[in-house]
Amino acid sequence: MTSSAAAPTGNRWAIAFAGVIVMIMLGTTYAWSNFTTPLRAAFGWDAKSTSLIFGIAIFSLGIGALVGGRWQDRSGPRNVTIAGAVLWGVGNILAAIGPHQIWWWDLTYGVIGGFGLGMGYITPVATVTKWFPDKRGLASGMVVMGFGLGALFYGFILKAIGSFADASKAAATYMDAKTAAAAAAAGTAAATAAPAVPPVPLTPDQVGAITTVFLVSGIVYAVVGGLCATLLRNPPAGYTVASATAAATSSDAHSFTPAQAIRTPAMWLLWLMLFLNVTAGILVVSNAVPIIRELISKGVTDPAQIKALAGAAISAYAFVAIFNALGRFFWGAVSDRLGRNMAYALIYACQVVVFFLLPNFHTIPLVLISFAIILACYGGGFGTMPSFNADFFGTKYLGQNYGVILTAWGVGGLVGPFIAGSVKDATGSYSGSLIPMAVMLLFAIVLPFITKKPVAPVKTTSTARVGATV
Repeated sequence: MTSSAAAPTGNRWAIAFAGVIVMIMLGTTYAWSNFTTPLRAAFGWDAKSTSLIFGIAIFSLGIGALVGGRWQDRSGPRNVTIAGAVLWGVGNILAAIGPHQIWWWDLTYGVIGGFGLGMGYITPVATVTKWFPDKRGLASGMVVMGFGLGALFYGFILKAIGSFADASKAAATYMDAKTAAAAAAAGTAAATAAPAVPPVPLTPDQVGAITTVFLVSGIVYAVVGGLCATLLRNPPAGYTVASATAAATSSDAHSFTPAQAIRTPAMWLLWLMLFLNVTAGILVVSNAVPIIRELISKGVTDPAQIKALAGAAISAYAFVAIFNALGRFFWGAVSDRLGRNMAYALIYACQVVVFFLLPNFHTIPLVLISFAIILACYGGGFGTMPSFNADFFGTKYLGQNYGVILTAWGVGGLVGPFIAGSVKDATGSYSGSLIPMAVMLLFAIVLPFITKKPVAPVKTTSTARVGATV
């Protein structure tokens, strides 16, 4: 490679910025926990079913990333990203206007929207990583940071929508009253902790406020995401920059094809590393607002205080959601200095401590600090993994190879919410799922230390059209 193939550096920053905006549109899915209680109150769904809508979306994301990665390696990132943004928007729109039944939301928001998320996610990551051979960890961390910022911005927007905020508070009051009434009818000990009052269902206007948010959001996702996607393109053949390291450029000269990569132990160890990090993190992300509310309201019996805490939980999560974004950038940059393996081991270790302690925290500051650390480490796994992939397997087939690894996100996206919802339905609390996650992550710390870079494959001649700039 020679520097003569490099495009002006201003171009790559503009492309990176467009990728970040696309990611912000897609990352609003991480605000799902703001909808779990309102949807349960509006349509009578249980916690497991509501969590699994999000879980199916993340599973479909993994499939979409696999398909999108292959498509963008052959045809370039632009059309793939446009298709992804539009599908994500359409999934939200169809969910809002169709029958409010679990199967419909699983199909629209979950399958259609989630597939679009994956197609839209893989392309900015792969594209921007190619433009920054000199700063892979920082660049990939920067673009996936946008995915985390989506929940932050969206959380504040939801709070500012008066009709939705009112519906959310009414939904929290309704669900608490419903739980208390059930406890009183069963004569359980929980009845003494929360006096039974008649549940008051949501009004049609409150239900309409919830679905309207999905409708309008879907339109914005498709339009804004699609427009920004038109700016994405791959660098020209032979592109590099003067400060790129020899290691970075040599890894590109010996890129693994997908067929070669999936035959290496390293590919599946990276897959397992991401899967475990996603399972733990997304268990919290998918139900963050109700978990925060549950922890900080323990022992509270006054309905007025409970209603106030519902609003506080939304505000609290909107605040700490920024750490999902910052963690992607921070840990990506850390991995450039300490190495990908050490960065991932530290990501696991930080979460082990927090998951063990979190069930005992019931004050807002302690709960927020704990969530900030979990979200930063969850996001950090995504900020580090694209560079891990590029270092191990090169960038020529980055879309396809990273798409394979992202299927771990999809599987973890099903497992985490399923565990959280099942524990909630069985015990009435999310806390029982936290300690098992700590134990799982404790054992996971060994994985980065046994994951080694594979030996470069023998270079072969291929006539496949790869990395088009369309």
